[in-house]
Amino acid sequence: MVVGPPERKVRTTPSSPRGPVRWRKLMRVLVTGNNGQLLRCLRHLAPIHGLDLISIGRPELDLLKPDSVMTAVLCRQPDLIVSAAAFTAVDKAEDLPDLAYATNAKGAGAVAAAASALNIPIIHISSDYVFSGSKPAPYTEADQTEPLSVYGASKLLGEAEVRAATANHVIIRAGWLYSPFGQNFLKTMLALAAKQDTVRVVADQRGRPTSALAAASAILALAHRLLQDGHPELRGVFHLAPAGDASWADFAEFIFGAVEAATARRIRIERVSSREYPTAAMRPQNSCLDATKIKERYGITMPHWQTSARDIVEICLQLPAKETAQ
Repeated sequence: MVVGPPERKVRTTPSSPRGPVRWRKLMRVLVTGNNGQLLRCLRHLAPIHGLDLISIGRPELDLLKPDSVMTAVLCRQPDLIVSAAAFTAVDKAEDLPDLAYATNAKGAGAVAAAASALNIPIIHISSDYVFSGSKPAPYTEADQTEPLSVYGASKLLGEAEVRAATANHVIIRAGWLYSPFGQNFLKTMLALAAKQDTVRVVADQRGRPTSALAAASAILALAHRLLQDGHPELRGVFHLAPAGDASWADFAEFIFGAVEAATARRIRIERVSSREYPTAAMRPQNSCLDATKIKERYGITMPHWQTSARDIVEICLQLPAKETAQ
């Protein structure tokens, strides 16, 4: 017996920006990418939010091949797109600027063009690295952008490409993401804690450590609202960040404190400056994002970063390494 997709019906809702909406029993959200940590968190949480989530990445959807993007998206007929695929190797981007720009700018534009062709909303994931980090306070959406790196510049240009392709967009800026999945700072610290007694960590860069699980939950809640409400105030650029901020060294110290509480193993932090730990790409000294706007427009808030980080450390310590590996 051949089982096809659920029967699709048509209803008219005045809140929808596209008038008659084709819908299924579950609204379908398409996420670009193969296996990134945010995608994995979205996939994990989508059933809880009552959404049918599908993901497409290379080779079928290749951000370097705009035609493949349009074809892959049109074949799936989603109700909303989360544009999460990107070139995220910040330091490698300095040596591969053409690839970074093609992926993060032109590729983002191609995804947004596909959303426009279907007349559906798109949530595009951007970065805190669009800012210089010279501001002493958290950055708002109205602050001037001034990226220090090729990666940051490519993400900023990607935002412009999305805006040019469709007005029905939300651009989410987030940074310092971590989760039980893939490669991220928290998991790197846990790996170092297993084999070293002292770890050197940069202490003069500050940000808001952001759980990708909490971010995914917020994005899915936002997706629900976008599908129900076409108001222009719900479109545009929004910062997504938890309460509280920390330096990388502060973040590491908290992680190691949670490890010590669970295992009685103590790890010492050696705080160093960015100058003592040079990288190919410059990083903002202040990556803190002000999330007031998303709270006011969507009612979305995130837990304090320490609350989420403690939970993720506990998950990582309990799960076999193969379950959290990329």
